[in-house]
Amino acid sequence: MADETRFSHLDDRGTARMVDVSAKPVTRRLARASCRVRLAPATLDRLHAMPKGDALAVARVAGVQAAKRTADWIPLAHPLPLDRVAIEFVRVADGLRIESEVVATARTGAEMEALVGCAAAALALYDMVKAVERGATVTDLRLDAKSGGSSGDWARGE
Repeated sequence: MADETRFSHLDDRGTARMVDVSAKPVTRRLARASCRVRLAPATLDRLHAMPKGDALAVARVAGVQAAKRTADWIPLAHPLPLDRVAIEFVRVADGLRIESEVVATARTGAEMEALVGCAAAALALYDMVKAVERGATVTDLRLDAKSGGSSGDWARGE
């Protein structure tokens, strides 16, 4: 069991560092994340025909692109070769739920990639709708599940 009082991203002097994962085995890693974008019903009804174009198409591409560039967003994240990135949108009572799923065959998990994918998709969606709804709100960004690696599987209990 790891020393619970030691932070993995700090060296013995307390300096931030990138963790050495070279000795870890390569395994299939999967991570799912989600967030919400609160939108008015009138905005939801026209997401495919916003002044800038199809908001969902742009947000999906932004999410995929950002997940692939997570190491550029998160300073101590390892660049991962991603096998799959999926961004989906589910209409909910107060807007949209954005869901991401990332798969990588790597030495470290894909949780940050799933979270970054959701965040970027939400921000791109906000950018696409702000001309018609400045009050859009991005909320509830969270990891929902992960599998693979030595820490095993985890899923958020609801």
